[in-house]
Amino acid sequence: MGRPVVLNDSGQVVYKFGDVSRETLDRLQIYVDLVLKWQPAQNLIAPSTIPDIWTRHVADSLQTHWCFPEAKTWVDIGSGGGFPGVVTAILLADDPQGHVHMIESNQRKAAFLRTALRETGSKGTVHAGRIESVAKDWQHGTVDAVSARALASLDLLFRLAEPFTSKGAKAVFHKGQDFQREVKEAADSWDFDLLEKESLVDPVSRMLLFSHISARPE
Repeated sequence: MGRPVVLNDSGQVVYKFGDVSRETLDRLQIYVDLVLKWQPAQNLIAPSTIPDIWTRHVADSLQTHWCFPEAKTWVDIGSGGGFPGVVTAILLADDPQGHVHMIESNQRKAAFLRTALRETGSKGTVHAGRIESVAKDWQHGTVDAVSARALASLDLLFRLAEPFTSKGAKAVFHKGQDFQREVKEAADSWDFDLLEKESLVDPVSRMLLFSHISARPE
């Protein structure tokens, strides 16, 4: 993946991970500081993961963009505290065509996401509303890829992402060790091409890359 960059829970370069510029690392540090500042009031991440935020959340989220590096316009559904949406926006910050749309129904979390984009100098739009409603009335141009992390079952994710994937968008979803069961269940209702990538953070987890997604006839 290029020159090694290593991230630990102090933001120090100690863990081999990928090709991340110093400017990107600086933006990631700003973002992490914001997450920790807002955490007491917003509960943006599980409290037990705070000591490992750089590995459990930042490094894990970096993989999203790396799965589809050619994608310029992203929709991150159920963005929560911004993992991976804000991280993807940071990686695309210097790309003139890069833009990440984040859909989050919680108004306070949506306010945090806007702050994170502004403070990190990243390009994105926060849509404060339910995923179904925002996606149904989408008027914000072509979408290259859809992402979600720790949000819902694959079957539900496909339904939520369908307004974008039906028009050609690819999808990448983070899944844990039970991913094979979810894939099998989703295949009952959906056709898709799937590429599995072992998570660089957790060897039992997978990055599931989907393309050509379509609902099976009932």
